[in-house]
Amino acid sequence: MWKISADTGGTFTDCLAETPAGEIRRVKVLSSSALRGRIRAISEDRLQVVAEESWGAPDDFLCRFSFSAAFVKEKTTVVAFDAKGAVLTLSRPLPSGDWTDEPFLVQSPEEAPVLAARLVTGTLPGQPLPDLSLRIATTRATNALLEGKGAKTVFFVTAGFADSLRIGTQQRPDLFALNIQKPPPLHAEVVEVRERLDSAGKVIEPLDFDALEEPVERLVKMGRTVGAVAFLHSYRNPEHEKRMEDFLLKRGFQYISCSHALAPLIKILPRAETAVVDASLSPIMETYLDRVEGPVGRRVRIMTSAGGLVTRAAFRSSDSLLSGPAGGVVGAAAAGRQAGFTKIISFDMGGTSSDVARFDGDFEYSFEQRVGDAHLLAPSLKIETVASGGGSVCSFDGNQLRIGPESAGASPGPACYGGGGPLSLTDVHLLLGRIDSRRFGVPVFPGEARARLEELLRKIENAGQIAGDGTELLEGFLTIANERMADAIRKISLREGVDPADYALVAFGGAGGLHACAVSEELGIGAVVWPKDAGILSAVGLRRAVAERFAQKQVLQVLSPEEGEVSAWIDELSREAIEALLSEEETSEDEIVLRRRLVDLRLRGQETGI
Repeated sequence: MWKISADTGGTFTDCLAETPAGEIRRVKVLSSSALRGRIRAISEDRLQVVAEESWGAPDDFLCRFSFSAAFVKEKTTVVAFDAKGAVLTLSRPLPSGDWTDEPFLVQSPEEAPVLAARLVTGTLPGQPLPDLSLRIATTRATNALLEGKGAKTVFFVTAGFADSLRIGTQQRPDLFALNIQKPPPLHAEVVEVRERLDSAGKVIEPLDFDALEEPVERLVKMGRTVGAVAFLHSYRNPEHEKRMEDFLLKRGFQYISCSHALAPLIKILPRAETAVVDASLSPIMETYLDRVEGPVGRRVRIMTSAGGLVTRAAFRSSDSLLSGPAGGVVGAAAAGRQAGFTKIISFDMGGTSSDVARFDGDFEYSFEQRVGDAHLLAPSLKIETVASGGGSVCSFDGNQLRIGPESAGASPGPACYGGGGPLSLTDVHLLLGRIDSRRFGVPVFPGEARARLEELLRKIENAGQIAGDGTELLEGFLTIANERMADAIRKISLREGVDPADYALVAFGGAGGLHACAVSEELGIGAVVWPKDAGILSAVGLRRAVAERFAQKQVLQVLSPEEGEVSAWIDELSREAIEALLSEEETSEDEIVLRRRLVDLRLRGQETGI
């Protein structure tokens, strides 16, 4: 059986595969499911293109892929592909003109992990893939949340609390802003439900389904079939939420997320927000996983934000927001140990962002996380993310230089990809001679990057500032990026009472090696580890990851020194996690290890755990 691991980031999808014979194969494709190339020549009838490429695809692999390049207005597809000569035959002739050295891309109709699996196994599109197991990590949910592209979600909440997520904690997003611009709520509609439990979970007011018939029918007719349910004190007694879920599903709702199932913890706001986020992302992730499972089969495991693997049945969208970066941390920890370091800081610089985390003999976890404007209760590795990746846009806002948060992404990509993209950090490195274009993996066009730089220089001069010859400007962008990434590392080290100089920096990702020395020098770190397969280390981490389950219990009572219930609670939670693994994974109890017991305590009268 093939064993394939594929991490889909904002720009690239990294794939590591082990053949049935134990051979390791690697491939990297754009996360938009596209392959880039350069035109070397075209036939007289302009129907055949001789390409410069590094795909490693077999004959006719590209059939039915769409073909796009500059000046191609009508839909064009590939009808034949000769791998030996790298010749693409198109469905219609290209427009007349000089096509030499022009960039192009071919687009697969399948998801990026499936495209990567076909490339490493040499399986043509339309043909069944060989017997394989697939492990995936993806930023699909994260991107949808950050871009506000989640499903239009209906928020069902206890009557009287319709505005709870709008009001929030009343914490100001910017302490000194005079004109506060609060982000819009994640839900599209609110329905107040007549029901009430007291703080002990006893029913004060029973669920009134009669009052819900009309609004629910109206919502379904509008096409609103995604719901999040969060009732007061449901962490004590989930019965009302369970009955509400059953009621909605029977009346046409397709996706329901209940707060008690996701975060059975006190505090209605983060519990409700977790449910809304999970609901809004569920249709996107379910559709994505359907498209992956369709050609691959049921042997799919998904990495969670906590760095473990789960089955499709156990997967929740809110648990996957940091799944890609988590794979990188797992891979970095393994690389650090292999190099003789037990204390490492992982530095993953990819195409869209940079992710840093600390490993001190074991993983650091966080059980509350902020992603964009959302506050979630879900276990995750403690990872700090900044918008500084190879595709981060380098710009001038009229007063100062800026990097990100916008990214060129996989499409159009950095300017040097030839797709009409903006000046990015990748272009900065290329123009400064820090990238060997002959070994880059995709065709790059320095002239395109130079043109975007000239445009930026003119913009700076038009603003009345001195632009110089460009070299100083490019180096300035690198300084900004290095400082931003160093500050992210300070957040997970110095601000938590540890000195980064005591750690080794494990740098990886497509751009990590370009910044590792400067960032380590900024922080006083003396050792930098550049691991094998650094460009696809998140996929390596996926390959090394194991199936994991978390079980948690909120106690909310005074703990006395002679408390005898603690052992019973731990045994109860251990059994719960073991039963989950046994029911979902092909394993025996002898293979299951209870890896960590984590206890959150707080002093009497205090709210924050220590």
